[in-house]
Amino acid sequence: MADQYGSDFITIADEDGNEYELEVLTTLEYNGSTYMAVIPASDGDDPQDLEVSIFKSIEEDDEPILCAIEDEAELRAVYDLIMDSLYEEEQ
Repeated sequence: MADQYGSDFITIADEDGNEYELEVLTTLEYNGSTYMAVIPASDGDDPQDLEVSIFKSIEEDDEPILCAIEDEAELRAVYDLIMDSLYEEEQ
């Protein structure tokens, strides 16, 4: 579903405390879990040159944490659903 007010941005920090701003392309619920497709926040880069990252959101100590998806079948299924969703929004 397209956001009528513009893009959503989140800031994440890695284990070393480095912060990164990401643009959320879409959020997806699948098999009881939440997944996010993100790209680095745009600073004039051509959006077609940016790599899409997909993360699984989990709760740890009542805080949402984005984790890499390690299961290849899960990643493929989520990737396909996200790409279908993004292409539907463009049409």
